[in-house]
Amino acid sequence: MLLWALAACSPPPLHSQQAYVFGTLVEVSIHGAPEAQAKQATAAVLARFDELHRALHAWQPSELSRLNAALARGERATVTPELAAMLRDAQAWSNLTDDLFNPAIGGLIALWGFHADTPQSRVPEAAAIAGWVNQRPRMADLHIENNTVWSSNPAVQLDLGGYAKGHALDDAAAILKKHAIANALVNIGGNVIALGAHGDRPWRVGIQHPRQPGTLATLELRDGEAIGTSGDYQRYFEADGRRYSHLIDPRSGHPANGMQSVTVLVTGKQAGTRSDALSKPLFIDGAARLANHASSLGVAHYLAVDGAGQMHISPAMRARLR
Repeated sequence: MLLWALAACSPPPLHSQQAYVFGTLVEVSIHGAPEAQAKQATAAVLARFDELHRALHAWQPSELSRLNAALARGERATVTPELAAMLRDAQAWSNLTDDLFNPAIGGLIALWGFHADTPQSRVPEAAAIAGWVNQRPRMADLHIENNTVWSSNPAVQLDLGGYAKGHALDDAAAILKKHAIANALVNIGGNVIALGAHGDRPWRVGIQHPRQPGTLATLELRDGEAIGTSGDYQRYFEADGRRYSHLIDPRSGHPANGMQSVTVLVTGKQAGTRSDALSKPLFIDGAARLANHASSLGVAHYLAVDGAGQMHISPAMRARLR
């Protein structure tokens, strides 16, 4: 996992449960609630995660894969109101990031072999990559009318992998609050959201080093804050001495190679979704534009490691690190 909850110094009334969803390890930690209440709330969160995973899987049978099949045939498809709302939201984030966050490039991700539980260790033919880039599939090509979805570009294939975990964090926070849980930490493979505190102190998480065991730094999360990390060490393969990650630059059609990792911290409405979606364009666009790009996206807190291993930390984030 990219991030992990640091162990407490003294035994607190902490209930933690792990599961494997979204292709990664997830953990729900609840502090200070009766065990029965904590278990019930955790079960509801994990059930929601499983529901989202089954609906949004990009290459196994799911509502999203059925939509992709219809788009590939040039057909209209009826989707659930929930998926229609997610797609509209993803369109907004794609527009905000000038399509660097681009869930419409699922076909390109598949071409690179990342639509498999284990990535295929092969570099696609240059002509095949160019074919996808030239078709320029974008979220703006997707049309959503009520619950009917179609595309004006047959190359659009949806992959919500850069959105689903953040959306799930926001859902988890809402579910926990509904179950009267005031203090919790939810971690989906390094995307984390905090509610309340860990007893008399904030929740603490470690930011994983992208090339070594252990952490780069420790960060205290306050109520309602979320962190999202994009890294080239999560899903990747190596060929001819080069690392190729699943984080693909839609402009070139190749995996972005200017960064090792980018972690952002956000708070407020849709904190989970924002932390997930906004780490992607900062990773893809590279270190040279990092400060200006983060500012334009309203991201004040970031910690990044560039391709050479140099750290880039915003002043606001530096003040939060321990």
